[in-house]
Amino acid sequence: MGAFTDRIATEADIPAIAALMDRAIDSLQTAFLTPEQIMASRVSMGLDTQLIADGTYFLIEEEGALAGCGGWSRRATLYGGNHSAAQRDDRLLDPATEPARIRAMYTDPAFTRRGVGRLILGLAESDARNAGFRRAAMMATLAGEPLYLACGYAPIERVTRMSADGPAVPGVRMGKTLA
Repeated sequence: MGAFTDRIATEADIPAIAALMDRAIDSLQTAFLTPEQIMASRVSMGLDTQLIADGTYFLIEEEGALAGCGGWSRRATLYGGNHSAAQRDDRLLDPATEPARIRAMYTDPAFTRRGVGRLILGLAESDARNAGFRRAAMMATLAGEPLYLACGYAPIERVTRMSADGPAVPGVRMGKTLA
């Protein structure tokens, strides 16, 4: 095993990112959601290319293999992909009064339990802090909640439906002060 490297995602990375997200959604939620909920979670999860355009989306690689991806946003959208029109809000946040958004974190199933999620989260928090944000917020999946709790995030609100469409898919809005 080699060392992990990180870089900012580009538009050329979109096919690999989308494939990783599909693998992660299909595999890593099975202990938390029914097969119907996993299919329905695609309505509220997925690739938001605005993060790539804003330069706030990171890739973690090991010897050229994509191990994980994720980032943060200075925009008001809390979660969802390009296709999630109901959840989108491209308004720029005020770093002094509003939390940065931790967004679209995924680890390839072949790389779980190796620190990929912590690495992405650390990069995103550091970048958001350097942009003047004092707090961070996210909508966590049940599969991601244990990592975020371990990294100092606290639950703010549990939701039973992350999308109005399809079977109910639960999530947890979480937040943290960026020290």
